[in-house]
Amino acid sequence: MSLNTAHADHGVLIHAGECIILFSDNVLVEFYGNDTPEFKGSKNGRMYLTTHRMIYNSKNTSDNLRSFSFPFIALQDVTVEQPMFSANSIKGKVRAQPNGNFIGEVKFKLTFKSGGAIEFGQAMLKAAHLASRHMSADAPPPPYMPPSGPWYAAPPPAYAPPPQGYYGWVPPYAAFPDQPSPNSVFVSNSPPPYPGVMGVAYPPAGGISGATSPTGALAHGYPNAPGYPGNNPPGYPGNMPPPGYPGGFAPTSGMSSSG
Repeated sequence: MSLNTAHADHGVLIHAGECIILFSDNVLVEFYGNDTPEFKGSKNGRMYLTTHRMIYNSKNTSDNLRSFSFPFIALQDVTVEQPMFSANSIKGKVRAQPNGNFIGEVKFKLTFKSGGAIEFGQAMLKAAHLASRHMSADAPPPPYMPPSGPWYAAPPPAYAPPPQGYYGWVPPYAAFPDQPSPNSVFVSNSPPPYPGVMGVAYPPAGGISGATSPTGALAHGYPNAPGYPGNNPPGYPGNMPPPGYPGGFAPTSGMSSSG
């Protein structure tokens, strides 16, 4: 996990090849178990589920915590909770990435004020499970690496995931019909430092072509990015799960969905 590394200007900053799966505009975030000053107090902002992580972006530009990255590889003990007398929420803890602006781990609670905590949590666990097939068990989070080069407004595929889903799993798009504003999503030249839902076959750093123009760079820079509509990698089975995968929900070790 990294602190204040996933925002740019007034929006979210994602890696080259990373795709936003779900977006919720009204989420309350609470951190505890760590004395880092930026974690103090309740936070109100936007939550993104991507092919590689969850990202929180604050709506308050004066908050010391502007953004927070939750890589799947760093999440532990995640539960989707449905209490009888309070709002549904997602709880868990996340380990720090080296160079990620804090040390150790921090616990979190996400409350979706407009609803959707159960759907978002189950989707996150599913995405984490798919990503876990491309990483070693109990692998430590890799060091945070600052983006290389400039960043640009992202092309629509970065926030319009393929309608056929991923390996037979179709995220609950209907529960989250809103999309982030096109002028609020930015992409860097750097590929993700950790695997995602589709593995690690992402453009190398500096792989954007036509970088003299943001429009030209984004229109032509990602012709083969996995997960973009019409650009599935070799062997991608469309709506069929891969061999040996039943297509059912199977949370990553250490994560669960409580009923």
